[in-house]
Amino acid sequence: MRIPHFLRSVLIGIPVGITFLDTVGYVAKVEGISMQPALNPDLKNPDYVFLNRWAIRTRDIQRGEIVSVISPKSPSQTLIKRVVGLAGDILHTRGYKSDYLQVPDGHCWLEGDHTGRSMDSNTFGPVSLGLITAKATCIVWPPNRWQYLEASMPNQRTILSSRRS
Repeated sequence: MRIPHFLRSVLIGIPVGITFLDTVGYVAKVEGISMQPALNPDLKNPDYVFLNRWAIRTRDIQRGEIVSVISPKSPSQTLIKRVVGLAGDILHTRGYKSDYLQVPDGHCWLEGDHTGRSMDSNTFGPVSLGLITAKATCIVWPPNRWQYLEASMPNQRTILSSRRS
């Protein structure tokens, strides 16, 4: 029995597509104001970013990068936040249960750029690196916002002490 060309294409295409999405990355809509002004400066035209799964395979996460993470509070929800602190960093928190904190090994400190308008590490504490699912590497939509997302720390954020720079 001969399988029709279309059906054969579908049977091959679906597993290839799923593998691509699971290992390389996918495009996601950024919702809300927590990452303003870097993402979603105009809520009428939300940003769509490429979430690069391949970039996190080595767990080489740097300060200032924007990442997607499984929410520690609601595991069915994915958040997009900026890495502000890495393991060993001592930083001043913004409303967390202690004013200063050293980020434990295997964890990072994540914050939204819109201070006070973000559910982030100031709400739930340090985040396990295992919850990071991808790095946001570029804005792909709308066309007037096309750009690579460089790792950068917000001007108002500084690390008090660090194991690595």
